[in-house]
Amino acid sequence: MTQDNWQPANTIEVDLWYSDWDAQLDREGMQIRRWMRDRNVTSVLDASCGAGTYAVALAQQGFQVTAADGRARLLEQARVNAHQYNLARKIKFVEAGFLELLQKVGGEGQFDAVLTKGNAVPRLISDEDIAATLANFHQLLRPGGTVMIGMQDFEPFVEDRPRFIPIGVEDDDEEAPQRVKFQVWDWEDGPPLMVKINHFLVTGRGLDYLTYKREERCRAITAVEMQVGLLEAGFENIEIIRDRLEVVMIATKPQ
Repeated sequence: MTQDNWQPANTIEVDLWYSDWDAQLDREGMQIRRWMRDRNVTSVLDASCGAGTYAVALAQQGFQVTAADGRARLLEQARVNAHQYNLARKIKFVEAGFLELLQKVGGEGQFDAVLTKGNAVPRLISDEDIAATLANFHQLLRPGGTVMIGMQDFEPFVEDRPRFIPIGVEDDDEEAPQRVKFQVWDWEDGPPLMVKINHFLVTGRGLDYLTYKREERCRAITAVEMQVGLLEAGFENIEIIRDRLEVVMIATKPQ
């Protein structure tokens, strides 16, 4: 089925992990636009689009967006979510993991910016795969282009290796369900050191609550290690920004 005649086969709910999807889109779109200000960015590759949070937000902000993900189910959800905002035809969707980007997304110098948020890069296990991914990002960018990597910085946790990480409680509206978020981390000795992050959402009121869980297995990579990887891949002018649970590293491909 082609991009032009695609229609959603069924309704997939907007990601339940967000209490206010519209507010999330507005926040992410404005935040990324602010980070890309003065960088001459028009075309963006969201290299780990997931359910489409950043791809839809970028399209709403007027960027030319290619959304890639190696997980077919999430890519379909991203397309459905984009369709709900009448943006599905303005985003190019490609099923491709990090290591497949050059073969499936496009050739060298195609994008002004490459974005990956949501802690996707730490899901790569080996040094070789991380290096190859950063090299792909570098090759896909035009000279002077921008890479933006959002990830959990594991440096504060590797010594004590905590198990329980509280995230927060959303309880502002008494008419809406209360939402409690936390994580349970299961550590795996390496090398390399790994951690399975179990995300929990507990939602309800009174005595009736539902629990949702999702998992991600990550390499416990640090922001310093990622900086070294970016430099070795040929990037320069690395800037680090704290954004809630993530650190966001913004770097430039030399002219």
